[in-house]
Amino acid sequence: MKLLTILFFAAFTLISCNNQNNKSMTTTDNEKVVKQYFEHFNNHEWTKMANMYSAISDFKDPSLGQGIVKQTRQQIIDKYSELNKVFPDLHDQVIQIYPSGDKHIIVEFVSSGTAPDSSKFELPICTILTIENGVITKDFTYFDNFDE
Repeated sequence: MKLLTILFFAAFTLISCNNQNNKSMTTTDNEKVVKQYFEHFNNHEWTKMANMYSAISDFKDPSLGQGIVKQTRQQIIDKYSELNKVFPDLHDQVIQIYPSGDKHIIVEFVSSGTAPDSSKFELPICTILTIENGVITKDFTYFDNFDE
């Protein structure tokens, strides 16, 4: 599993590096979308964040099950509102943003929070966002969801 993770990051880093020289206005606009997204997340502005998605978006997220799951904006609001109840100080620290072509952005970040029993978590996450016409249409999120 660790080798697969290393290969995954190496492949996307290579793709990202190859696309650095081809930055277009769309990629710059997409980076702005991603920065705004994480600002809304860290301010716990779930409605504003959800409105950055298309009306129905495709998700790959271990917390939603296997495969691609379609989510409405209201489902996104509900998911993060519930998560925020468990972790009132929920926060994402963006480590790096990797533009990849005109429609994709890869975001490496660490999600953290403190539960009511004072237990803390820190979870490294990698998300591939597809952004079309200024809205997120796909959110493919990867993290280690196995307990050690």
